[in-house]
Amino acid sequence: MQVTPNGHEPIISPRLVIDADGKTNLLGLDREELKTVIAEIGVPEKQVRMRANQVWSWVYHHGVTSFDDMSNVSKDVRTKLAEHFVIKRPEIVEAQYSNDGTRKYLIRFADGNEAEAVYIPEEDRGTLCVSSQVGCTLNCKFCHTGTMRLVRNLTAGEIVAQMMIARDDLDEWKNPTAGRRVTNIVMMGMGEPLYNFDNVKKALEIIMDDQGIQLSRRRITLSTSGVVPHMERCGTEIGVNLAVSLHAVRDDVRSEIMPINKKYSLDQVLTACANYPGAHNARRITFEYAMLKGVNDSDADARELVRLIRKYKLPAKVNLIPFNPWPGTVYECSDWDQIQRFSDIVYEGGISAPIRTPRGRDIMAACGQLKSASEKKSKAQLAREADAAVPAPVHVEESDSALGWVTG
Repeated sequence: MQVTPNGHEPIISPRLVIDADGKTNLLGLDREELKTVIAEIGVPEKQVRMRANQVWSWVYHHGVTSFDDMSNVSKDVRTKLAEHFVIKRPEIVEAQYSNDGTRKYLIRFADGNEAEAVYIPEEDRGTLCVSSQVGCTLNCKFCHTGTMRLVRNLTAGEIVAQMMIARDDLDEWKNPTAGRRVTNIVMMGMGEPLYNFDNVKKALEIIMDDQGIQLSRRRITLSTSGVVPHMERCGTEIGVNLAVSLHAVRDDVRSEIMPINKKYSLDQVLTACANYPGAHNARRITFEYAMLKGVNDSDADARELVRLIRKYKLPAKVNLIPFNPWPGTVYECSDWDQIQRFSDIVYEGGISAPIRTPRGRDIMAACGQLKSASEKKSKAQLAREADAAVPAPVHVEESDSALGWVTG
């Protein structure tokens, strides 16, 4: 791992995405890269653009994993493609289905590292929470993922693959756009997306492409803990919705629970929000606010939150998140009455402040928990699982596990 000259952003050295057989995985290549590699295998120059468009559509619109399924591609070109490339998803180590419809996937990548994605169905949408890194570098004290070391950034292909895996599991490819169940994406899984900006941008551009998965940028939200130098860049270059993990309204408290605040203060973060391109009343910035008993949940905190949003003239809403306790944490969830009171104060200030409904209670669907459980497995067990076929999804019965939320 290296650090940029300004000392702000961890950079994980890029890795070649090569299969064990020496073949390049097409998943995650952008259009120009796809044209380049197709030209390199001897496809006639006058056909390259057409063949790249055909392959793109088959991979991202139809979800195929075999070149044999590309019926409008000539047999000789399909043969060349199969000789040099693969279309390969990462391994699903474990899939858990909640009684409320939430699905969580523990995904193992080619180098053995793991991350997780969570699908959350609601009445009017289905949201996929996507990870951007293996582990995290931010060390937010209330976040379980923050207890894990940062291993590396995910590649664009590994980010896109989380979408592909969810669509596979939900059987969405038969009707790629009609009646889709994954209608929204939130970059709120493991890691800080803006510390992996280039790969996240590339992956989201693939997902938004109008000849592929075709997900509108208005249905994609990127959540950051406040990496100020990249916030405006996110709005300008990617153009998706912005969510900010706020969690406190005073610098001393936020610095205590979110060390990144020592680098980027509340004033810097909120100023960056005020300058976020494309934000307006019909496209508000979302502030994520975990309710921590006795830390950030007082009436005074609620009133200060309203004051700050008004001061910076922010088109904003606040998602209040009942804290999900995890083994070893020193924090407790705020009392329900106080969460409701906090919400009421913010609402009375003219700002939407819904209390997020906890989902996936029976499978502990807070990011990092399944990954943590996996880390405890023995090397022998992991080796046996690696040699086995992808397991069938695990259906878990209701338990007394703590409620979870999805956030990075």
